[in-house]
Amino acid sequence: MTSFPTHAADAYKGLLAVEKYLAASPVPDATLELVRLRVSQINGCGFCVDMHARAAKEAGETDERLWSVAAWREAPYYTDEERAALALAEAATRIADDPGGVPDEVWDAAADHYGEAELAALIAAIAAINAWNRISVTQRTPAGSR
Repeated sequence: MTSFPTHAADAYKGLLAVEKYLAASPVPDATLELVRLRVSQINGCGFCVDMHARAAKEAGETDERLWSVAAWREAPYYTDEERAALALAEAATRIADDPGGVPDEVWDAAADHYGEAELAALIAAIAAINAWNRISVTQRTPAGSR
């Protein structure tokens, strides 16, 4: 497929509307980029890994945090809030791996750090990047073609 936005214009506009909402959401941009990067790593989306690592770097993210996000549990570079967001992102992305869905302890940790508006934005961000990943992986969008 040469152009998803051309052939699925309304779907593309809908996803862009979610991104516009996220840009104005109360969740810090750095957290959103870390979530997008981690989910893209899990889904094997080279295009999105490249795009969100670059976007995070351009926004001032450190190399250490970018390099270690795949091992965030062991790395000392993340706040408790970011850890809760990353755990939620992983659990929601790998939802089929747990018959109960997102484990209560993951949800509770996120709810300890974020209010309802922030949790809603995190859920939207996780859902959106999973959708973007599936589009890019399915149509084999190459990394670096942004």
